[in-house]
Amino acid sequence: MWLIDQLVEARVAQATARGEMDDLPGAGRPLPPDDDPLVPETLRTAHRLLKNAGYLPDELRLRGGIREAEDLLRAAHDEAVRASHARRLRLLLERLSRSGTHVNLMAESGYFEALCVRMETRR
Repeated sequence: MWLIDQLVEARVAQATARGEMDDLPGAGRPLPPDDDPLVPETLRTAHRLLKNAGYLPDELRLRGGIREAEDLLRAAHDEAVRASHARRLRLLLERLSRSGTHVNLMAESGYFEALCVRMETRR
């Protein structure tokens, strides 16, 4: 276990012993997982600290934007709005692809490919 993890565990144990954790929302239930499975285990604590400080690495920020654009695209009914969201999605996917990450979403995203085909047939 990393030093920071040990410090956190010790502080949580102390607060629990003092009863400071008794009335928290969701007490007794497990916390939802917030780790990105693509982040190596050795970097997860650092990523969590940065995230809690309000900083997101570009890759995670782009992935969040991609999810948002996909959701907006699915919900859009107007053709002009759909085209706008599709352009935004393509731009975000291209930026992520150029960022040097090990996953090429442009090539691996079946949703993106189906979307492109659908947009082409609607013209």
